[in-house]
Amino acid sequence: MNFLDKKTASSIPLLPVTADGFDAWLKKQDAKTANWVKAAGFTGSEGAFITLPSANGGIARVLFGTGKNIGLYTFADLPGRLPKNTGGYFIDAKLDNAQATNAALGWALGSYYFGQLKSAKKKKEFAPLVWPANADRKSVKRTAEAMYLVRDLVNTPANLLGPAEIADAAKKVAKAGKAKINVIVGEDLLKKNYPAIYEVGKGSPRRPRLIDFEWGNKKHKKITLVGKGVAFDTGGLNLKPGNSMYLMKKDMGGAAHVLGLAQMIMAENLPVRLRVLIAAVENSVDGDSFRPSDVIQTRKGLSVEVGDTDAEGRIILCDALYEACTEKPDLLVNFATLTGAARVALGPDLPALFSNDDDLAADLMEQSKQTQDPLWHLPLWQPYKGWLDSKIADTNTIGGSFGGAIIAALYLDKFVDKDVSWAHIDTFAWNASTRPGRPEGGEALGIRAVYAHIAQKFGKRK
Repeated sequence: MNFLDKKTASSIPLLPVTADGFDAWLKKQDAKTANWVKAAGFTGSEGAFITLPSANGGIARVLFGTGKNIGLYTFADLPGRLPKNTGGYFIDAKLDNAQATNAALGWALGSYYFGQLKSAKKKKEFAPLVWPANADRKSVKRTAEAMYLVRDLVNTPANLLGPAEIADAAKKVAKAGKAKINVIVGEDLLKKNYPAIYEVGKGSPRRPRLIDFEWGNKKHKKITLVGKGVAFDTGGLNLKPGNSMYLMKKDMGGAAHVLGLAQMIMAENLPVRLRVLIAAVENSVDGDSFRPSDVIQTRKGLSVEVGDTDAEGRIILCDALYEACTEKPDLLVNFATLTGAARVALGPDLPALFSNDDDLAADLMEQSKQTQDPLWHLPLWQPYKGWLDSKIADTNTIGGSFGGAIIAALYLDKFVDKDVSWAHIDTFAWNASTRPGRPEGGEALGIRAVYAHIAQKFGKRK
């Protein structure tokens, strides 16, 4: 996790400065230091840093421009930019608990690197940080490990991560938390009445499966997490163009998110009864692939006309969501890389949040602000529900060319009981470009906000 427990004689102070306060700081320095800083052109601008030399030619101190507010990603770019130093760096400033925890978490997220598949096995080195004195170490480790898990899973190419490997990842998480896990594979999905999951995945030689694990005391409030685990999405017979298919290894991002969130819940031993359901398939092109205009059955008993085989995620989710509702959980949350329409509306950084519970949506939005883990609330606009009407089945899977993210959410809503508090998060699960603490590639978006909601509402022990 790239932290040191305490300062040593070789630890280098990292002094945060702001552009507004820089001149006042500079006036207090000796002529040698002031001349050095001026010659380097350092002005305290946000994101800039300068090393000050020691008498023996080493680094005596680092000045770093933080901007006005210290946030989650303020220090996140430094692990890869600062010179490596065995004694690490320590933040030479008074930080409150939240600032210290955010600084440490940002440092951890900025120390992530996905290099497992490179032939050179040398691990990329990052500058270590001495733990800020009042940082919540347990929270930082729990959160960073979960986000690393999500990133690793989403970054892994589909030839190495199919439905079976998604199940293996779930088994590993379940084992670490001492959870009970069951996996239903292939034609057993039909025997156990998960026909929609089977239909989407039957065109791939890598058999579809439902992953189901439970953890916690049955006397506690029930929390159920559902994830879309499409290991690779070709679009099926409604084949995607090549430029749209390149990132489809990330179409299991919903599964990765619920595994990361479940790991956080179990690591903190929250007093909840947790269930995780992941529909894991590969949407492939084959003689046995499901077709546009097919009518397939679902676990709920509703018949579904396939409007587009590239809208497969909602089909596999509907079986899992209906099963989740049979136990009337106190909270039901699903994550899915579901629609391009959500990205058109909100871009890659803002997962779309839909909910049948206004209070739940409001609290998730508030938690997203507090945790700097943004979500954006979109409506389950019921007047559009008629767009899903089918002439030959109980419902279609798509509904025209407008409001695609809303239509997908309304389809899922058909399989969720009205008295179950439910949130659907349509996420991109990917950083389109590299920014401090957010390298290009797989990303966990929204799990910190959802975790904060669960911990606050359900995490208090009696």
